[in-house]
Amino acid sequence: MNSILMDIYFQLPNRNELIRVLLLKDYNTRLVIVGVMLLGLAGGIIGTFMLLRKRSLMGDAVSHATLPGIGIAFMIMVAHGGDGKSLPGLLLGALISGIIGMGLILLISRASRLKEDAALGIVLSVFFGIGVSVLGVVQKMSQGSAAGLESFIYGKTASMLTQDAYLIAGTASIIVVLCLFLFKEFTILCFDQDYAGSQGWPIIKLDIGMMLLVVSVTVIGLQTVGLILIIAIMVIPAAAARFWTNSLFKMILIAAAIGAASGLFGAILSALFEKLPAGAIIVLVSAFIFAISLFLGSARGFCIRYFMSWRLEKKVSRQNLLRSMYEGLEKNDKKSLDKESKLRSVQSGISLEYFLSNRSWSMKKLTRLLKKAISEDLVYEGADKKYHFTKDGLSEAKRIVRNHRLWETYLISYADIAPAKVDRDADQIEHVLGQVMVDKLEELLLSNQAALPILPSPHSLDR
Repeated sequence: MNSILMDIYFQLPNRNELIRVLLLKDYNTRLVIVGVMLLGLAGGIIGTFMLLRKRSLMGDAVSHATLPGIGIAFMIMVAHGGDGKSLPGLLLGALISGIIGMGLILLISRASRLKEDAALGIVLSVFFGIGVSVLGVVQKMSQGSAAGLESFIYGKTASMLTQDAYLIAGTASIIVVLCLFLFKEFTILCFDQDYAGSQGWPIIKLDIGMMLLVVSVTVIGLQTVGLILIIAIMVIPAAAARFWTNSLFKMILIAAAIGAASGLFGAILSALFEKLPAGAIIVLVSAFIFAISLFLGSARGFCIRYFMSWRLEKKVSRQNLLRSMYEGLEKNDKKSLDKESKLRSVQSGISLEYFLSNRSWSMKKLTRLLKKAISEDLVYEGADKKYHFTKDGLSEAKRIVRNHRLWETYLISYADIAPAKVDRDADQIEHVLGQVMVDKLEELLLSNQAALPILPSPHSLDR
């Protein structure tokens, strides 16, 4: 039992080890960090296009499709007198096998009625099964025990050599340059493939080109994180970047930065704690960044969306309260609405019973809304225990009702919606009407009546 505990015990690095790793004093540490950073950068960029193309799992299928090529390449090199350990030869076999797998995915999805997800599942499982069978044969060869091919399944970043780093750096640089060069083409392919085809763009060639870049990232990532985890290098940084921006170019930059940062910190942690595998730690670091982005992302993060939803709900409730008061006064005492300068002397008001009968609010929520409106000097409670508009409150209520009825009139006049049903549709959109849209509606609907302070309710049309 003690020996097992000793095996799983992680000793914290001392000060000298920490400084040596953080300052990149070791050549192998520098080599690994540069390699995984460039891999993460390339994966983040091409992964962004794959995410928007809704083909995030393509990398997973392609990575599994490389396994047969690795085993077959090993056997071919051994048959020609080599030891089968040449990384370029193994990666070439993985590349060819991956391209074949990618081609089969595109062929099955385009030439049959099967959807792309079914094609992905078929190719992934079949090629992985073939790969496991080939590796079983390799392990029974006299050279198979020294092959170390399992490192391509789980990754073996610490064993990266200089030529390996150069290969990753060169391939990643080419991928980045091609993605930037074809930025416009890949963008239109991701967002509107049909439009691109109608404009004469070579859709199939662009699609194949994008897939080849995916295969390239997959192949150079096999030595780093392995074929099982390589999909995370392309999916997680792009998915995390989506929470921070709505701009494609910024999303690519953020995804590239997240991919590079994941490689950097993952490699550093793996160097500080020798028992931690670098590939898995890189993925966990990127997953941690994704979790932060999920909650704190400035564009689509959970917190900002919750805050915006909460703020919109408050705005909608406030506007509904003022509109309900105005419509109540409009029914009962329309003359009092014109006495803006003498509001304090107006005797008519709205009771709590009216609010409760016309809105599905609880007494608790209604009380809270009225207190908020009173604090904003929009409403005041009179001696008659009814609620009255202040001058600012009446002005705001008129603006809200006007926008609501503008939209109602537009829906009735141009969208052919029955007057009896239009209030619900108008209520769903009126709260987000901008001033530009209001001006356009006024220009479209009011013409000679633009000077009127407020339109009559269009509901009278169905009576």
